[in-house]
Amino acid sequence: MDAEKFKKYDRVGVIALIRRGEKFLVIQRSESVRAPLTWCFPGGGIENGETEEQALVREILEELGFCVTPLERIYESETPWNVYLYWWTAAVSDEELSRLHISPKEVKSVEWMTLDELRTHPDTLESNLSALDILREKIFD
Repeated sequence: MDAEKFKKYDRVGVIALIRRGEKFLVIQRSESVRAPLTWCFPGGGIENGETEEQALVREILEELGFCVTPLERIYESETPWNVYLYWWTAAVSDEELSRLHISPKEVKSVEWMTLDELRTHPDTLESNLSALDILREKIFD
């Protein structure tokens, strides 16, 4: 983890891109978190001393109740609210996925959406919208 990023940004986080065919697992954020009720890829903050991979596994377990295997960091971005994000592809087995149990304090709902569905959804989180073209290029090309 680049310690300089922790100094420069208010927060450093990881995003999980969990894919089944053309669809990705996305969450609707709960009413009690920043950007309430928006739709986005799951993820969260990296804690001090944690690797990106450890943070990814922890955040998905906390929010969705199952374990993922981080595969590859494919993108990095900055949000308008001074957060630096590492975007990771992640794998999950069917057995793990069957353990899906959302944390209501962080997640209101879970859906599988294509990138186009996420792009046209009226409540998609802005930082996710700006990344969709790059994600499509890195994942599907």
